[in-house]
Amino acid sequence: MFRELLWSLPFLILLGSIAILPLANKRWWEKNFVFVSLGLTFLIIFRYAFQLNDAGHLVYTGLEYFSFICLIGSLFVVSGGIHINVKGEATPAINSIFLLIAAVLSNLLGTTGASMVLVRPWIRMNKYRLSAYHIVFFIFIVSNIGGGLTPIGDPPLFLGYLQGVPFFWVFRNVWPIWLLAVILTGIFFILDTQNFKKAPLEIRQKETSHEEWKFLGYHNTIFLIMIIGSVFIYHPRFLREGIMLLAAALSYLTTSKSVHESNDFNFVPIREVAVLFIGIFATMIPALEWLEKYAAQLGINSPGQFFWGSGTLSSVLDNAPTYLNFLSAAKGLFGAGNLSSGNSGVAMLLTNHSDYIRAISVGSVFFGAVTYIGNGPNFLVKSIAEQAKIETPSFFGYFFKYSLPILIPIFFLVWYVFFRA
Repeated sequence: MFRELLWSLPFLILLGSIAILPLANKRWWEKNFVFVSLGLTFLIIFRYAFQLNDAGHLVYTGLEYFSFICLIGSLFVVSGGIHINVKGEATPAINSIFLLIAAVLSNLLGTTGASMVLVRPWIRMNKYRLSAYHIVFFIFIVSNIGGGLTPIGDPPLFLGYLQGVPFFWVFRNVWPIWLLAVILTGIFFILDTQNFKKAPLEIRQKETSHEEWKFLGYHNTIFLIMIIGSVFIYHPRFLREGIMLLAAALSYLTTSKSVHESNDFNFVPIREVAVLFIGIFATMIPALEWLEKYAAQLGINSPGQFFWGSGTLSSVLDNAPTYLNFLSAAKGLFGAGNLSSGNSGVAMLLTNHSDYIRAISVGSVFFGAVTYIGNGPNFLVKSIAEQAKIETPSFFGYFFKYSLPILIPIFFLVWYVFFRA
């Protein structure tokens, strides 16, 4: 049991590198993160391909990574062709309303789609008084928690839909929890009001200040719809990814250079995400395999434990396979079979033990906001902000200054109200 767990060390090393090295030696990390990520990836490839003679795990994870990067990358390119021009004089009330609307849109465009389309306007709306918490709360609300109501919102919920969870089941059963969680906007409003008082006098005196929105690159909404629609295509294989790549190529070729320049568009952020996440996807294989094999022995048997368990792992592992592993553990707990039992096992859980699926759904989606690597859009938003010369919190700064004092108490409240029993 513990010998197998040792092969989770490459994941821990990568996680530690992402957290510590940019602080210890930022210049070295920027030059060498490619070698760190790919080196640990090749270590896992050697383990599974040559020592265990198990190429199946590698192929399956490789296909998941390919789908992931096609979705993230195509949305990044298409959103880079949509320019929303604003004055940069948003008040705390306007900002809070924007975040609420964006949270709803995350369920229609997905957290990745909403994040990529809206992060640049969000930065420009607050350009005269932009602070690190603006980026952090955007990640909290738009890139994660906002997408917790529909299978389109976040990949774990879509996997649940494919396993037999009805499309509107999540909305019907999770909306009270979602409403409780979006009190984050109230916390943001308090912080933003304090920040607004420090803004230049000419900004603060405009009590009726409003943003004048100007849209460029309208045609890219067609490509955005192509990408979102392709998510539901599973056969034939690679058609979905082909549509995503086609949409990205057409968007890039048909968008005027002036729009890309207005967005300060370049491929550096997506390159960083692609390299780091290939390491994350590879090194998490042993960790997830260990969890699936020994979950029953860990004594996880209540909805509250499933909430905290799936949430904790989703904050540092990819939340989609974490969702599936805990769904498999729930089936095993009640004799409903594993994932291979398909929709029948899920139907039994929905009928008799629905709180377990609700706990897994909420934990997998919400806790993705706890760290930068908890969900794909998080790191991409951070990279875009840094490209715009915005100071963002470090890995530990993000967790200890924002996640720990703000998110964890809200998650504790969610547990106490909905999953304690």
